[in-house]
Amino acid sequence: QVQLQESGPGLVKPSQTLSLTCTVSGGSITTNYYYWSWIRQPPGKGLEWMGAIAYSGSTYYSPSLKSRTSISRDTSKNQFTLQLSSVTPEDTAVYYCARRSGVAGKWGNWRRYDYWGQGTQVTVSS
Repeated sequence: QVQLQESGPGLVKPSQTLSLTCTVSGGSITTNYYYWSWIRQPPGKGLEWMGAIAYSGSTYYSPSLKSRTSISRDTSKNQFTLQLSSVTPEDTAVYYCARRSGVAGKWGNWRRYDYWGQGTQVTVSS
């Protein structure tokens, strides 16, 4: 059974960088053809795909967030990390990490994601 767990600060000040880590257990993040994504849901809004890192280490980003987003991984710890820079209150959301398989693309097809973390609330406020 694959499990994902998000961790990081729940409160970030405007203009700072938000950093979250997803720790994966029950499966390796380097296993072929799996993609590991960050997804968020602002209050009262739908899910928004932010970016992903592939089993190969390749990264993919939402065009709307690409300039502020970086996703990396630590294979020795089986973790992948999100960094979102220059945050504003509009970045307040529940942040999820999730896994899907297949080929890259069509990231917003939520039915293709088979495992999700429980989500972590991040509030951007001074």
